[in-house]
Amino acid sequence: MTAARTRHPGRSILLTSGLAIALAAVAVPFYWLAVGATHSSQDIFDSPPPLLPGGHLGKNLATLQETADFGRVVLNSLGIASVYTLLAGAVCTLAGYGFATYRFRGREALFGLLMLGLVVPAQITLVPLFKMMAELHWLNTYQAVIAPNLALPFGIFLMRQSMAALPKELLDSGRMDGCGEFRLFLRVALPPLRPALAALALFLFLYQWNDFIWPLIVLRDDSTFTIPVALASLQGLDETDYGAILAGTAIAAVPMAIVFLALQRHFVSGLLAGAVKE
Repeated sequence: MTAARTRHPGRSILLTSGLAIALAAVAVPFYWLAVGATHSSQDIFDSPPPLLPGGHLGKNLATLQETADFGRVVLNSLGIASVYTLLAGAVCTLAGYGFATYRFRGREALFGLLMLGLVVPAQITLVPLFKMMAELHWLNTYQAVIAPNLALPFGIFLMRQSMAALPKELLDSGRMDGCGEFRLFLRVALPPLRPALAALALFLFLYQWNDFIWPLIVLRDDSTFTIPVALASLQGLDETDYGAILAGTAIAAVPMAIVFLALQRHFVSGLLAGAVKE
């Protein structure tokens, strides 16, 4: 390894330079977000723009709380994203287990039909989903945000591919020992798939946390808004407080960073587990 590095010092320098450029491209927007959150709208649009933190963070946070009740909004987003992650994780995992372990007529056709959800634009379903929510009298409720996307096609695909990697003999031995199907699912199939479950949980949480269009359509009361909807409501026709919006965006990034750091050990291995062919 040392000899290879000695023979190709130019390659190492090029690789390091490329990584440094990529890191800067990713880090600079986050740095500007943190800096902008501490300045007023007027300061943000100065030329040249400020590159160091200012003293306007407290006022921006006060504006957020006063105009959008941002503390409640954050709790709304946390609650909705957490409940959605648990329920959608259960649905996707059970569906993936069924597609991977059971043989039944029309299985491949049904799975292919489900995978069409990966290529069909979500905007196509907005009108029929809205009509369904109106008929159920679920408009402006949390269940209207959570329920429609519980059977997420990518989540089912990921868990199906991960379940397919389990040795068939492992499941057969569990059945021979008298395990019922649900107990077999919980005690035998799930424990080896912790990396895939962590990757699924991270994907589902971020998917719901960042969702904007659907909550914007079904949530009408300020007290039920999620963070993306609340931040969009701060944009006025005549005047927009960009300092407050950047402060809210910075706050919204914190839970995502925490969830990712908590699950990053399993994230890559979980996605690779989903790449196994049946």
